[in-house]
Amino acid sequence: MRLNILIGGKAGQGINKISEIVSHVLVKHGYYTFNYRDYPSLIRGGHNFNILSISDKKIGSFESKLDGIIAMDELTVKIHKKELKKNGFLIGFEEFKDLGRNLNVAQSGALIKILGIDKILLIEEVENQFHNEKANESAEKGYNSEKTKFHLEKIKNKISIMTGSKAIAIGAVNSGIDLYIAYPMTPATGVMHELAGMQKNNKHMVFEAENEISVVNSALGASFAGAKTMVGTSGGGYDLMCEGLSLQGMSEIPLVVYLASRPGPGTGVPTYSTQPDLDIALRGGHGEFPRIVIAPGDPTETVEKTNEAFYLAEKFRNLSIILSDKHLAESEFSSDSESKKPLKFKITRKVPGEGIVKANSYEHDKFGNTTEDAELTRKNADMRIKKYNEIKKECKKFEMIKIHGKKNSKNLVIGWGSTKGAILDAIDGEDYKFLQVLYLKPLSDKIKNEIKKAKKVVLVENNLTGQLGKLLREKTGTSIKKRILKYDARPFNSDELKKQLKRIK
Repeated sequence: MRLNILIGGKAGQGINKISEIVSHVLVKHGYYTFNYRDYPSLIRGGHNFNILSISDKKIGSFESKLDGIIAMDELTVKIHKKELKKNGFLIGFEEFKDLGRNLNVAQSGALIKILGIDKILLIEEVENQFHNEKANESAEKGYNSEKTKFHLEKIKNKISIMTGSKAIAIGAVNSGIDLYIAYPMTPATGVMHELAGMQKNNKHMVFEAENEISVVNSALGASFAGAKTMVGTSGGGYDLMCEGLSLQGMSEIPLVVYLASRPGPGTGVPTYSTQPDLDIALRGGHGEFPRIVIAPGDPTETVEKTNEAFYLAEKFRNLSIILSDKHLAESEFSSDSESKKPLKFKITRKVPGEGIVKANSYEHDKFGNTTEDAELTRKNADMRIKKYNEIKKECKKFEMIKIHGKKNSKNLVIGWGSTKGAILDAIDGEDYKFLQVLYLKPLSDKIKNEIKKAKKVVLVENNLTGQLGKLLREKTGTSIKKRILKYDARPFNSDELKKQLKRIK
């Protein structure tokens, strides 16, 4: 069973609250949900919508055809009615206009009734969120306005909901973060909000600097002083940080960077999603120095991989980059699995106050003193590359890749990051296996063998040039000719991706 319901209206009308109320009721009823958010770069007005997908099994994407529409304005119906299935339902707004700000609560109630879920669960959720009698009355009015259509019986599943932003924050807290520094930039800002809300209980600090140059240099100073430090940004902000990242490469001060991609170049399409920043994550910054680039595909992985990024940064005094995008950061995923027990580690390097500690942006000797000696310059460069080999050996302790689907299939899909959900849903029941690349630097040696075993290999990426494909060609010598690339600033939906896979011979 699978349903796709679009909730649309103007920014500021409370679209997200409908998704939140309904999703919480559904997971308590044992159903999996996935909530996709689509909005322009406007504070109020415009046309915003969510697509809430519902299933009796785990899902990680939405589909193109709609089983229902909740319209908070006339424009929603005008834009999306062509996507509605013949037997689809529409919950309008006219009947509830007199409810004012409780319009969305009433529409939530109407949807719960259509789904065939007991009113008690609805009222409990509304009471829990609002503690307001008028909200409860509005929910009941909405519930009583519709007839049951789907009869969703209760299922015994223990499910939780999380965004990618929340997962980054949890992974950082699990790692013992002391300081998070950022300048607001969509879609990275969600992590700053999440960590700010956790400051009191976890005794870390969140600081908003004046720009991204200040962010990275302040972070390096804090890390030098012994704080477990992380910064966050999106593409344009990352560009500004690149000089500071090179400073990290020479000074070897541990640093974790959260890079949440959005469509570029320039300002691009700032509130939408693609995977355009793999290249800059792998290579951004001048000079040659080791780094780690990790791209989780769902919140559970994000919790784990953020923790690994902190651990590796501290162990090797290195740069760790967690690569995400708007789709992973802001979508709401449901899951019945828990993340692995976090790695616990302490700062064992000498820090100021424990003796004389030097960090230098110049080439330097073992005491931190500046040098221009040719032999020492060569020796230090060799040591930095040698450290990369040690990093790669350590990373093999973790899941650098995952294999999903039919393990013995000769048809192979390769992807990374937020494409995971759509790929998994698209290959469900099909003769495909999915190679998910989690560590992009260092790259797993197992990838080349998986490609060799396959008869048909398809690259799936949310960018124009197939950046993972280029990396695999560089590292394995294999050029993947069959490609499905989407670069319209929107993520893949699973049914259209399934059609595209079937067309590839």
